Amino acid sequence: MAIAYKDYYAILGVARNASQDEIRKAYRNLAKKYHPDVNKAPGSEERYKEINEAYEVLKDPDKRQRYDALGSQWQEGQSFTPPPEWGNSGTFRMDFGENLGDFSDFFRTIFGGFGENGSMRAEDFFFSRTPRRRKGEDVEVQLELSLEEILRGESKTISLEGYDVSRDGRRIPRWQRLTVNFPKGITDGSRIRIAGKGSPGVGGSPAGDLFITVRIRKNPRFDVNQYDLTTVVRVSPWEAALGATIPVATLDGVVSMKLPAGTQSGQRLRLRGKGLPRRKGTAPGDLYVVIEIVVPKKLTPRERELFQALADESFFNPRG
Repeated sequence: MAIAYKDYYAILGVARNASQDEIRKAYRNLAKKYHPDVNKAPGSEERYKEINEAYEVLKDPDKRQRYDALGSQWQEGQSFTPPPEWGNSGTFRMDFGENLGDFSDFFRTIFGGFGENGSMRAEDFFFSRTPRRRKGEDVEVQLELSLEEILRGESKTISLEGYDVSRDGRRIPRWQRLTVNFPKGITDGSRIRIAGKGSPGVGGSPAGDLFITVRIRKNPRFDVNQYDLTTVVRVSPWEAALGATIPVATLDGVVSMKLPAGTQSGQRLRLRGKGLPRRKGTAPGDLYVVIEIVVPKKLTPRERELFQALADESFFNPRG
């Protein structure tokens, strides 16, 4: 039996000495690009299956080592015929039914049994019909939230790339949608654990956990420091000199703030409790207001007259 060699490294676009992280990154990028739910172009589904087949081998160090050993002398387009002794006595039958149906003849031949009777040596098989029990892997993801979403503590539906595990331990890629409830008290860098929502276990073992690291989306008005916020408010020279009550926008609406007479440009004033919420029973963060004094770029004749009168009357020297 002769079959065409498939270069899994070329399919994923990585070098033969690529690291596992490089292989994983290449797979994720290609899987997103060619997933049938996203890419409707002709041939994309076959390309997606080919990408999954390549990753199924190269992600597993044992399978990759076996593939490298068998394929080290092959070139693209050449054929491979298993040695006669692979079908001789001392072999046993590996019956997967339709479990390998989504993979190519090359994959089924190398990893699903050789010869017409589907037999192979015990030391050559990779899949077991009763795989060893293994807890599912934990999954780490990052999720970006706005300040308003964090303030409200609302739920959010996310889509994650994952997989199911077949009876023989083979991973079947899939996408899952998950609704996550975000409690009050989270901020940039907060880590949320959702039990049992990671990768599925093997052989009846429990699934891993999902860990979500929260990142706050950049806001044009507020800077974030844990639970405290900082904003800049512009005021006129006379408001800063005489004092005034000015409006300040916060996350939950506009409030009035008293500006003391003699306020300087760059001075920080605090509005207590107007930052991000902390856990129940703990006071919220604060909002810090940085004052910026601005002057009009153009003056009316009367404004110029008044400023000139102030300049003539005042003994104030800002540089002294």
